[in-house]
Amino acid sequence: MSISIKSDPMNNELANRRAVVLVSGGMDSAVVLAIAREAGFDVHALSVRYGQRHTSELDAAERVSQALGAVAHKTVTVDLRSIGGSALTDDAIAVPDDSDGHVIGDSIPSTYVPARNTIMLSMALGWAEVLGATDIFCGVNAVDYSGYPDCRPEFIASFEQLANLATKAGVEGSRFRVHAPLMRMGKDDIVREGLRLGVDFSQTVSCYRADAEGRACRHCDACRLRAQGFIDASVADPTHYA
Repeated sequence: MSISIKSDPMNNELANRRAVVLVSGGMDSAVVLAIAREAGFDVHALSVRYGQRHTSELDAAERVSQALGAVAHKTVTVDLRSIGGSALTDDAIAVPDDSDGHVIGDSIPSTYVPARNTIMLSMALGWAEVLGATDIFCGVNAVDYSGYPDCRPEFIASFEQLANLATKAGVEGSRFRVHAPLMRMGKDDIVREGLRLGVDFSQTVSCYRADAEGRACRHCDACRLRAQGFIDASVADPTHYA
């Protein structure tokens, strides 16, 4: 599968091939980084330390960014733990897993982090404007996902509109584009695309409850979706499990 990245003729593509890519350390964002590189962008990888339960995914983000040829990797800090409201930012809220009988996607789970994707894309937009870049990439997905409202195409389209209204660059005639190349892909297709692009999935961490070494729990929604993707793609699962 080859993914086409749309460009805007108002932008000088030859002069500006910089892009900001949100990199969480998980499998989806690793594939998106590789897609951006294949499209010819000089990738500036951005990760966010937002108070998540573990930071092994941030270690993975650094590994992935280096391995896939990002020209820079920056980690910014936002304290969403002080707000709470999510199993990923409040230790008193349990992470749902395969023992409680819930069905992934039937409702918005407790792992939804209020405003997280809005904040992350805003940070990416700010860095992009500083860099003179007009392309932002993220790994949101509306097929094999946990039901998060900020992973839908309507959200990405609305944020792109905001980016062009709320920035000096947008007002002066630049055209920001927010790319979500995995939006319509199942996890099995994401696995295949990553392998085609040379992504080493063993370097990535997707688990909501990974330990300090990045080993996955097998039972949370993120682990279940990831494992099923490898099964459906008929590919051996390289995940490091506890």
